[in-house]
Amino acid sequence: MTAPPSKGDASMGRLVGVDLARALAVFGMYIVHVGPMLSTTSGVGSWVRYMADGHSSVLFATLAGFSLMLIAGRKEPKIGLAGRKAKARIAIRAVVLLAFGTLLARLYGDVIIIGFYGVYFLVAMMFLKLSAKTLAITAAALAVVGPQLAFLMRPLLSGSFQQAVDAYDPLEKLSGVGVIDLLFTGFYPTIPWIAFVVAGMALGRVDLSAPANQRRLAALGAGLTAVAYGLSLLLAGKGALRSMAEDGSSSGSWSGSGSESWSGSSKPPMDSGSFDYRPSVRELFVAGPHSGTTFDIVGSVGIAILVIVGATFLMDRLPRLRRLMTPIVAVGTMSLTAYVGHFVVMSSFSLPGGGVRGSWVPVLTLILGAVVFAAIWSRFFKRGPLEYLLNLATKPAKHLK
Repeated sequence: MTAPPSKGDASMGRLVGVDLARALAVFGMYIVHVGPMLSTTSGVGSWVRYMADGHSSVLFATLAGFSLMLIAGRKEPKIGLAGRKAKARIAIRAVVLLAFGTLLARLYGDVIIIGFYGVYFLVAMMFLKLSAKTLAITAAALAVVGPQLAFLMRPLLSGSFQQAVDAYDPLEKLSGVGVIDLLFTGFYPTIPWIAFVVAGMALGRVDLSAPANQRRLAALGAGLTAVAYGLSLLLAGKGALRSMAEDGSSSGSWSGSGSESWSGSSKPPMDSGSFDYRPSVRELFVAGPHSGTTFDIVGSVGIAILVIVGATFLMDRLPRLRRLMTPIVAVGTMSLTAYVGHFVVMSSFSLPGGGVRGSWVPVLTLILGAVVFAAIWSRFFKRGPLEYLLNLATKPAKHLK
């Protein structure tokens, strides 16, 4: 959600690479919401569909953490008045995103990630002054503690308890995505998912344009991915990396997320006995997309790091490719508009969600439309439409004294 840097910016490759990664995250969400089900694909299509499921939203969340550092201070945190203004801007963004996400969830279902973003930002404010090393350690700790906490809390949050809380929860009444969903049981629950945001904050404090850092991060990303998924397969056996998109249900997801259909709810009816949760320890060792386990978080962060570093490297080292990718990078500079826009298009043209068809045409059409729109819009405006409104909403923070 940042404007493209000028040609004179010495770190141009870094920011353009981040915007490219952000565009890829948006396209991945398109694939999950509109693309064919994994069971109907083969070859390269199966790999693309699997990588998009879960990993695209994780990349989105990781980049959200990176974006926070663009506000709070890149290499060093802003302090004094500048620091207070930065916190005010983030707090305003959080409230606006939570309100906007609630509205979108009411219109399009609880798969919308925007409201969760608002909660992430509010929680992340306590980490803004930490160094890259401390942020990385914090992300690792959250990756270990968060899933276990969510696992233990799940039985307590089902049935009559959630009914009692939801009865007094205005967010639940407005959109079907209440406080418990935002923290524990939604598609992108804050308790396990905040680890992605903090990991992105750590990346934001690192000079991604430095070749030495690129090499270290690439090795780290590859190592995290290999260790997490390798151990998961070893401990949980065959099917440990299975995607919930394979059967299109959320039955295999202890975090309550399942396949990212763009409509409908992840929560069974409250009068249904299926809402009573029976935890199994084995679920803590799987690493499939959206399983929400430590193995899933660590492996997904590894993939996110590889995508961000890879995009940065390509944009930094290959000027011709950077020029060719300009229209796609433009999508990354207005990712909020591109993300929300595809729900509007899907609703307006009655595109079926959840990948119920085997055709790639709808998702390719959405991607092409987003690229064309972003390319044209960016020639005349610094920010995307929704990015402009979000930036306008944070203007009062400038008057803080």
